[in-house]
Amino acid sequence: MADPVFGISITRVDNEARPAVASDMSIVGIVGTAPLANATLFPLNTPVFMYSDDAAKLLALGASGTIADALTGINDQLGEFSVSAKVVVIRVDEGVDVNATMLNLIGSEAEKSGLFALLEAGPVTGFIPRLITVPGYTSQQRSGLGSLTLGIQGENLTEAPIIVFTGGGDSTDKVMPTAHAVLGTGADAGKVTSLVIDSAGQNLSGTLTVTFSGGGTEADKVMPTASAAIETLANPVCAALPSILNRILAHGVVDGPASTLQAFNDWRETLNSERLIPVETAVKVGVDGVVRPGAPRVVGIAVRRDHEKNGRPFHSWANQPMQGIVGPNRPINFSLTDGATEGQSILAANGGIIVRGEMGVESAIASGGFVYIGTDNAGQDELWRFYNVTRGRDYIHLLFLRTLRYYLGKFNLNGQTIQAVLNTMNFALRDLKAQGDILDYKVGFTRDQNSPEELRLGRFKIDFAAEEAPVLRYLGLRSSRYRAALDALLNDLLAQIDVAA
Repeated sequence: MADPVFGISITRVDNEARPAVASDMSIVGIVGTAPLANATLFPLNTPVFMYSDDAAKLLALGASGTIADALTGINDQLGEFSVSAKVVVIRVDEGVDVNATMLNLIGSEAEKSGLFALLEAGPVTGFIPRLITVPGYTSQQRSGLGSLTLGIQGENLTEAPIIVFTGGGDSTDKVMPTAHAVLGTGADAGKVTSLVIDSAGQNLSGTLTVTFSGGGTEADKVMPTASAAIETLANPVCAALPSILNRILAHGVVDGPASTLQAFNDWRETLNSERLIPVETAVKVGVDGVVRPGAPRVVGIAVRRDHEKNGRPFHSWANQPMQGIVGPNRPINFSLTDGATEGQSILAANGGIIVRGEMGVESAIASGGFVYIGTDNAGQDELWRFYNVTRGRDYIHLLFLRTLRYYLGKFNLNGQTIQAVLNTMNFALRDLKAQGDILDYKVGFTRDQNSPEELRLGRFKIDFAAEEAPVLRYLGLRSSRYRAALDALLNDLLAQIDVAA
C-alpha cells in the first residue's frame, strides 16, 4: 500500500525483547494396562489426553490394570488449589505373562506402539508428557546367559555343531538359552570361529554347562568346547526408556525391586541415565494393604511441587509427605544422623525411599505420616546429579526454544535483532534468578564463534551459562564451647562488686 500524499502513516516497530514462553513440565505420561477399558475412548497404543479427575474417563478405564491405580496415586498427592493433573495415557494390551506385557509396553518404533507412542503425544494430543511412569513393570530382572566363550575350536567339522545347554539351576520357570556356532573358512575351515547367542534365557542360576553335538560324520572330528557365564540382565523397560525420554526431554520415575538392599543394588547397577529417577519403595494401599508401585505417587508429588512453584521444576521432591497410602511395603531403617542405615545406603546409590515418621525420634525425617526422600537421578555425571537441576535445565532449553523461534525468518541478522535476542534471554534468566531457581547467569557471544562467513549464511551463535540452585541435603553443625561467655560473666561480677563497694 502506498503512503498517502496528505494523511497519516503508522508503522509498528517490532524490535523489542520478547516475553518468555515456558513449557508445561508437569504433564504426566502413563504407559500401562487397563484390560477392561473402553476401547473407543482408549484405543491401544494411542496417546489419550485426560485430566486425572475426569470421572467419565476414569470410569471408561476400568479398575483393573496399572493405569487406574497410577491415576489414583497421582490424585492422592495433589496439593492446595490443585484439582487435577494433566495426563497422557497410553494403554497397551496385557500379555499372558509379565514378559509378554513388558514386550507390549516397550512396543515398536516402526509402529509407534508402547513407549514409542509417547513420541506421538505432542502431534496427536497437543500435550507432551515430561513426567513418565510405567507402573509395575520397571523392576523385574531376569538372570540369563551373559557371555559364551569359545575354548577349543574343534577340527574336521563339516557342519556347524549344535550347542546344548544343561544345568542353570533348579527354578521351575527357567528358560534355557539358545545359541549357534559359526564355522570358519580358509585356514579355519572345519573349525568353529565364533559362537552367537540367540536368546539369553531367563531365571537361570548356578552353573550352565555347554556341550556340542553333530558337526558332521568325519571319524576324526574333534568337537569344540565352550564356557558360559550367567548374569543378571537389566529390566527391558528401563533399558528402553532413556532414548525415548531424551527425545521428548522428559524424566521417568522407575520402581526398583522393593525387596532387599542387595536386590536394589543389583537393579541400580543396570541403570545409567540422568533421565531416570529410581524409587526403591513400593506402597500399601486400601483396607487390605495391597502392595502397589510407588513411582506414580512420587510423580504425583512432583506435580504438586511444580504447582507450588508456579510450574517451575527447579525444586526437589524430597522430604515431602506421601498421602493416600497406609504404609510402605517394607520398613526401611533410616536416620538423619547415621549413614550406616539401609535408607542412607539406598540414597547413596541415588535411589529414593519412602519412610515412616517416628514420634519422639529426633533423627527421624518426620514425627508422623509417610515421607518420600530422594534427590538424585541415575546418571553418572555428578555435575548433573540432582533431578531438579536436570529438569530445570530442560525448562530453560524449552523456554528458549519456544521464545526465540519467533525471530527466525522474520528479522534480518543485524545489530538490533541480535540485541533483541540477547535481551530476551537476559530477561528470562533474570526472572528465574529473582525466583531463586538459578543462582546467576551470563549471556553473550564471542567473535571466534561468529565469523563473517557464518553471518553471511544467516547463522549466529550465542553462549549462555546458568547455575541451577542445588538442593540442600546435608547440614554440618560444628558444636563447641564458648569461653567468651565466661569472660563476660567475670566482667559482670566485677562490675557488680564495684557498684556494691
